Amino acid sequence: MRIFLDANILFSAARAAGAVRHLLALCAAAEHELWADAYVFEEARRNLAAKAPEGLAVLDAMAARIRQGSFFASSELFPETRVLPENDQPVLAAAIRQHCDILMTGDRTHFGPLYGKTIRGVTVLSPAMVAEVLLS
Repeated sequence: MRIFLDANILFSAARAAGAVRHLLALCAAAEHELWADAYVFEEARRNLAAKAPEGLAVLDAMAARIRQGSFFASSELFPETRVLPENDQPVLAAAIRQHCDILMTGDRTHFGPLYGKTIRGVTVLSPAMVAEVLLS
């Protein structure tokens, strides 16, 4: 299964050796493909630099194990992404373009209303939902 990782997932996994990093390791061990793109990596990198710079090296190491697709400009978004704030639209669009099955995001504020919904083949799930669906 292809799982697209939102920037907050990358940030959490890079910042601390906690539940999110463990979940990503379990997903990879179960041979699920982890995906991201330059847009989410840049957001995670920017937030780590400001809040937890020690996580930057961890993020760089993680990047070697995550498949990366191309970033697409906002002019190429799908109409279905318009339910999200402008800065989150490219995240869902990238998951769709990379033919991912799941978009994993901890952004309950913006993506929460989409949790459990499938948009153009991509199901939006929280980390807890991913753990329940894929690892139980």
